[in-house]
Amino acid sequence: MSEDAFIVSPTRKHTGTIIFLHGLGENGENWKLLLSKMVKPNVKVICLNAKKIPLTLNKGFPTAAWFDLASLDENKLEDESTIMRAVDKLHDIIDEEIASSKVSSTKIMLAGFSQGGALAMYSALTYHKRLAAVMVMSSWPVLRHTMPDAAINNTNTPMLQCHGTEDPVIFYKWGLILSEALKEMNPNKYEFKAYEGLMHAVNDQELEDVKNFINKIFP
Repeated sequence: MSEDAFIVSPTRKHTGTIIFLHGLGENGENWKLLLSKMVKPNVKVICLNAKKIPLTLNKGFPTAAWFDLASLDENKLEDESTIMRAVDKLHDIIDEEIASSKVSSTKIMLAGFSQGGALAMYSALTYHKRLAAVMVMSSWPVLRHTMPDAAINNTNTPMLQCHGTEDPVIFYKWGLILSEALKEMNPNKYEFKAYEGLMHAVNDQELEDVKNFINKIFP
């Protein structure tokens, strides 16, 4: 996995792991730098790197992406087959982390930004074991026509969703659509935070909220 990820290794007894998925066209390096400043010494961070695939949204140009996208229009058909392949692969990565590190699934947080967050959330809801938490930023609900039936697990797991109100890429209204679905599924442990004027990025307040959430899950 090390070739496909930037990793922050714990410097004390390993008691929790964050698996983080970056946004479209990125890699995990910048997220590793950000998250390394947030976590306590007992927490491992795995910032996965997506492979470059011919992306329909970019007229077939190879782009680092978790699954193919033809459009960012919420009403367009999604490429369900590549999404489900990505979900299955992420489930395998979680299983691999459990087996190799000996931490239980309940000590693993899935997290991500934009497309990575969309995949992280759907993967959490369709994973067969309970997770510690899920945290997503600037994301949208993939395959929402399959919900809530596809959600077999983690519907009562701590969740944090963050979104900028002026996001020109993943519109704020899409974040609200995801929010409504999650709130209905998980009324007790779901939290939504909006950031006035924030575009498709993070700001200091959001990073502080993310840090607080992480340290609440992994004290």
